[in-house]
Amino acid sequence: GTQGSAGAALGASEGRQPAAPGEGSSLPPARSPLVPFYCHPWCGGEGGAAVNGPLAGRRAPGVPRLQPEQLDCGAAHLQHPLAIINPVTATPVFTYSGLTAVAVASVNNYTVVFLGTASGGLLKINLDSTMKVISRRSISVAYGEPVHPIMQFDPSDSTYLYLMTSYQMTRVKVAACNQYPTCTECLAAADAYCGWCTMETRCSLQHECTNFTGANFWASASEGVQQLTFFFFFLIIQINGTIPNLNGTNISCDYGNNIRTVARVAGDYVNQFIYCSLLPREKYPAFPDDQDHVVVETALRVNSKNIIRANFTIYDCKRTGNIYPKRACTSCLSARWRCHWCPSTYTCVSNHSQCDDALRMKKIDCPRIVPASLDPMPTGVPRDITISLANATFSQVNEFPESFSLFVFCVQLHTSEKNDLFPVNLQLKDRPDRFIDSPEMMTVEVYNCATGSADCSQCLGREDLGHRCVWSESSSSCRLQGEPPQTSDVCPAPEIKKIEPLRGPLEGGTLLTIRGRNLGRRFSDVLGAVRIGSVHCAPLPHRYVVSEAIVCRTGEAQEAFSDVVTVNVSREGKSRERYSYVLPVVQSIAPLNGPKAGGTRVTIRGSKLDVGSELRVLVNSSKQCTDLSRNDSTITCTMPSAELTAAVPVCVQFENKSCASYDIMFKFEKNPVISDINPKKSQISGGRTITLEGRGFELVQNVSMLVRGIGREQTSCRVLTDTVITCPSPAASNVTAGSKPAPVDFYLNGRLYADDRPALDEEMYPEEALHISKFSLEYYADPQFFTAKKEKWIKHHPGEPLTLVIHKEPDSLGLESNEYQVKIGLISCEIQIVSDKVIHCSVNESLSTSERQLPVTIQVGKFNYTIAMLHLGGGETAIIVSIVICSILLVLSVVALFVFCTKSRRAERYWQKTLLQMEEMESQIREEIRKGFAELQTDMTDLTKELNRSQGIPFLEYKHFVTRTFFPKCSSLYEECYILPTPQLSSQVGSQVQETHPLLVGEWKIPENCRPNMEEGISLFSTLLNNKHFLIVFVHALEQQKDFAVRDRCNLASLLTIALHGKLEYYTSIMKDLLVDLIDASASKNPKLMLRRTESVVEKMLTNWMSICMYSYLRETVGEPFFLLICAIKQQINKGSIDAITGKARYTLNEEWLLRENIEAKPRNLNVSFQGCGMDSLSVRAMDTDTLSQVKEKILEAFCKNVPYSQWPRVEDVDLEWFATSTDSYILRDLDDTSVVEDGRKKLNTLAHYKIPEGASLAMSLSDKKDSTLSRGNLSLLLLLGVLPTDESVEHKKSHRQSHRKKVLPEIYLTRLLSTKGTLQKFLDDLFKAILSIRDDKPPVAVKYFFDFLEEQAEKRGITDPDTMHIWKTNSLPLRFWVNILKNPQFVFDIDKTDHIDACLSVIAQAFIDACSLSDLQLGKDSPTNKLLYAKEIPEYRKIVQRYYKQIHDMPPLSEQEMNAHLAEESRKYRNEFNTNVAMAEIYKYAKRYRSQIVAALDANPTTKRTQLQHKFEQVIALMEDNIYECCSEA
Repeated sequence: GTQGSAGAALGASEGRQPAAPGEGSSLPPARSPLVPFYCHPWCGGEGGAAVNGPLAGRRAPGVPRLQPEQLDCGAAHLQHPLAIINPVTATPVFTYSGLTAVAVASVNNYTVVFLGTASGGLLKINLDSTMKVISRRSISVAYGEPVHPIMQFDPSDSTYLYLMTSYQMTRVKVAACNQYPTCTECLAAADAYCGWCTMETRCSLQHECTNFTGANFWASASEGVQQLTFFFFFLIIQINGTIPNLNGTNISCDYGNNIRTVARVAGDYVNQFIYCSLLPREKYPAFPDDQDHVVVETALRVNSKNIIRANFTIYDCKRTGNIYPKRACTSCLSARWRCHWCPSTYTCVSNHSQCDDALRMKKIDCPRIVPASLDPMPTGVPRDITISLANATFSQVNEFPESFSLFVFCVQLHTSEKNDLFPVNLQLKDRPDRFIDSPEMMTVEVYNCATGSADCSQCLGREDLGHRCVWSESSSSCRLQGEPPQTSDVCPAPEIKKIEPLRGPLEGGTLLTIRGRNLGRRFSDVLGAVRIGSVHCAPLPHRYVVSEAIVCRTGEAQEAFSDVVTVNVSREGKSRERYSYVLPVVQSIAPLNGPKAGGTRVTIRGSKLDVGSELRVLVNSSKQCTDLSRNDSTITCTMPSAELTAAVPVCVQFENKSCASYDIMFKFEKNPVISDINPKKSQISGGRTITLEGRGFELVQNVSMLVRGIGREQTSCRVLTDTVITCPSPAASNVTAGSKPAPVDFYLNGRLYADDRPALDEEMYPEEALHISKFSLEYYADPQFFTAKKEKWIKHHPGEPLTLVIHKEPDSLGLESNEYQVKIGLISCEIQIVSDKVIHCSVNESLSTSERQLPVTIQVGKFNYTIAMLHLGGGETAIIVSIVICSILLVLSVVALFVFCTKSRRAERYWQKTLLQMEEMESQIREEIRKGFAELQTDMTDLTKELNRSQGIPFLEYKHFVTRTFFPKCSSLYEECYILPTPQLSSQVGSQVQETHPLLVGEWKIPENCRPNMEEGISLFSTLLNNKHFLIVFVHALEQQKDFAVRDRCNLASLLTIALHGKLEYYTSIMKDLLVDLIDASASKNPKLMLRRTESVVEKMLTNWMSICMYSYLRETVGEPFFLLICAIKQQINKGSIDAITGKARYTLNEEWLLRENIEAKPRNLNVSFQGCGMDSLSVRAMDTDTLSQVKEKILEAFCKNVPYSQWPRVEDVDLEWFATSTDSYILRDLDDTSVVEDGRKKLNTLAHYKIPEGASLAMSLSDKKDSTLSRGNLSLLLLLGVLPTDESVEHKKSHRQSHRKKVLPEIYLTRLLSTKGTLQKFLDDLFKAILSIRDDKPPVAVKYFFDFLEEQAEKRGITDPDTMHIWKTNSLPLRFWVNILKNPQFVFDIDKTDHIDACLSVIAQAFIDACSLSDLQLGKDSPTNKLLYAKEIPEYRKIVQRYYKQIHDMPPLSEQEMNAHLAEESRKYRNEFNTNVAMAEIYKYAKRYRSQIVAALDANPTTKRTQLQHKFEQVIALMEDNIYECCSEA
């Protein structure tokens, strides 16, 4: 039957040849579609004998012969492979690779074959009766899974087909007819199953159409497209064609807008037709304004449904003439409909009855204007216009006599434009709305010379347009040429304003645009007139703009050069810019390889790559690299695809000339392969991490993921390794439960990923070429979460551990534990247990927050859901606690009431006693405050009187200032700090003693046998240190060593400063370079922390540099107020009692050094003479509570106040003798036989102990060395035994003080801090004013120079924050230099800085630091007094600091020459103050210690390696390493 025919027509794709007669042929494998087609014709009935014959001769011995009824078709039931004596041969009608299953059906005279493929597709082939393929369609069932050979039609509904893969069964409809909207498309698809359902106007399967058995109700593809024809007879519409039997139906003609006319069926059943009345005239639709017709859509309506449509046109000839009034006759006679021209009324009519003299004319017979060219007319000048008429004899209008056909008019037209076109028409006098036809509109041009001609060339160039214009040089304007014409027609030389581009390749071809003025009147003027040097540039005619622009193509140059562009138009003009011929150089391409699918973004590097006007990058000489972008050094483009994997040349073409590169290759590799994706499920919200597995991902630059159909957006992926890519799944829309998996597309390098599948045959239909995705993603509803009891509020008490149990609705997503994220507010909840239904998480940190409610949110990908609110409890507990407390208070009140009754008398007595104590305490506090107030008012005056300002200020010499500042503590250089030697006392106290320091020794003390090598080595090492590159690498190399401590860094910086002191300009440049490196490192992190500490070499170098540069300013301006402040502090401390052991005093600025006892001390004025001083006796003020050592100190201070402290005698070296009477005298000591012993301890003697009266006479003399040594030893021994300070005046009040010690509050003595502060305030203000003021409107040179340097560096790095600049300046000057000086006056003066003075200066330094800070002081009652003391003055000091910085900023900057001159002067001023050889030798010790690291750093630096500095450094080592340590040990 039909199936047999189909089987004979189909062939296998395996390429097997038919077996010869008598030769066995094996059955094709199961995946071949031959099995069912070769089996069915012989299955059952007589066909069994045909199969049985050949099997009989091949039966194996002993095998029972099967009976015919036992035979079934198929290799599974045969003893041997199927063998045919006479094989069937046929020519395949369709060939396809990878067929696995087949099913056949016969439908409407067609044979439809369904073929399953190995790639999971289903092909449908429609064959006609001649076995010719007439159509083919394909769908994807399960990509990547082969279709199983068993594929059958649904027994209950043959319009469905069942097919299987290895993991699913699918029921597929045999045709999708509803995809064809029209009858033509439906039948043209040539699908045997589909036909047009006439009465339902849709494409459907036959059985889906109502009355499909009736004739013409359902038309199949085999019947072809049937047409219905509409005929219009006057006011009747007739419809003919293949019309179904419409008897008994309600039919009408529908014109839209609810307008219908009744339709009737006429004729017999074979030749029937339909007719209906035309639309009534009053219901004609309105004509559009610009149309002479209107189209009416008509439909045949059957049973309230339009089954066929057609259009007819209603026209009006009168509107034809009105729409085109300038060519009314011609339009009338050339209309699509039959119209007539009426000469009498000069109108267009539809028929002769509307006009008495209508003529039968053709459009060529219409009276019309003969078009002619008219010369341009100048504006405002009268000119004659001649107009010719044709066919004037046809006109019946009496205005035109038959003998006249030529007319001359004198007109005067005006325009303000450069030129304007005016149409020329002839209007009838008596009919102003009627015109003589002008089919080809004739126009006249009117020009204005004064407009649109900015220069001479533009003006004179209008001659080619017929404009008679001349140029006036005097007025620089264009005007109409007079009579006779002026002869001045020579324009100025061309003026070239701009040329672009400015560079081009040597081979030429660049389109050079020249813009300017007077660049020729016409193109012929500039032809051959453009040159670049001696090279021609050929102008392009279509790009030439008269006088304004020339575009020319550059010629080829022999060599690279640069020259001006010249334009020679009667005169020569030259460009200001130069055009350069350059040779572009292509060097490399990156990356070197990419997938053959293309899309790789490559960067071609070279030089001069932005030259020319046109650039092409050719790959393998055929395809172009697209999306080009370029600059001088790079070209970036996207590589095309390639057919094969191979290395191909990449050609860079400039101006379509030869390649600029010959050896640049790009290799196309195999495309990356995505083998699998996991997981294959996602929640609708998206965001789930999808992992792509495969290979070749190193070639991928960017990846994106798209879910077709339902994906909302395309998400970007990340390439992790060569084999792994991760993508967040896109969010989905319009997804319902049970939806099929959606196909997923991946874009690698912007190209759609597709497997390298075999190409299909040449006749592949377009729809089969559609991309079929290999991967799919199944979307499920977002997971649902809730708490254990589904409550929306969870109560929790802060401080208690929190564990949340979150329940989850079961789903099919298969989420892992790491895909959940639970947060309480902003705090993460650590997930501990995850199952399909429950999630446990706990919070380890405290949930203390200002908010009482925190949301509990769980996030899975992009799905974020708040499941509950966590309420931080505690309110109920507070209520309970309050109730308990109130109850307790109530009970206590009742008890107190009873107790009160029994103890009222005792309480009254106690109250009276307490009042007495309070009154006593109040009187003490009142008296103490009164004393403090009185002291505050009088101390300032007293101090000013007592402070001797005429005494000399004991400044240290510059060299001692430097050594004390640079080396403030012991360093690795010296085993001992700098020491002032003990003065050898002579009869005269003021003998000068020199300070010894290794760097101040005049001669470098080394043994003579070592001197030559060491001097040569040190000299060579000095040369290296004076090499900028070496020194910077040297410093960086040492700083990178972990064991190079901060102490070593500071020591190295100070040694470098000493070594380079003679070249401060060079030292400054090194410091600036190192600071730039430090700023770069700080700017990338937190720039505000820069220079905050001294932890690097350059920071200590900056400290030393500031000390050197600020020494003169310190000595001239700040020294005096600073010294007076120190003297004032010492004087104020000495005014009151001082504890001899602890050093605490009645008057101080530091709370820790405040003597918090009320000790009554009385002043004693003593007349003292000093034998060794050679001066008269002095009156010295002391306190009766002073110990004898304290008295000696005050006496020495009075006698030696004009002598540096280093030359004072020590207290232990002098004796004090009191002359009680003319005959009695006593040696006064701290400890002697008269000392009071209390609790086994001796008390130090005081003036009160010896009962020394006011005005007593004392003598001081130098003591014997031996005796003084013994007394110091005894004193030390006694102090170790715990000697406590006391005095006689205090002893008799012991019982009173002890009885009231607990009653007097120690804090009341804090008012003494205010008293001391008020006394010293003027001196402190003077000091701060000296530091933060600009003398003579000129700040210290170093400050201005360095602040400008900081601002310049900040501007280069885009740092605009003013706070950052303020902090940088503060860290570099006030905190780095001035605070160091304020805390260490011994760096500047030769004075004695006691621990107490140091503590007071620390308070002042803290106030200075706070004044320079930007952060607000958060002070309260618990703040330290050191900060509270000056809290009121800090805001005012801050204004002074900010004003100081602003004044420096506003001053004109210093030049490098001025700064270098200043530094050179400083170097010259203190030349030869230091022994640089010692400093060099100490620096060398560091170089020796880190020799290998320094050499490695020098080798790694290109500059130092090129200059071979590492070899010179090795020479230094070679000269010194053999001798330096031995010689130094000898030295």
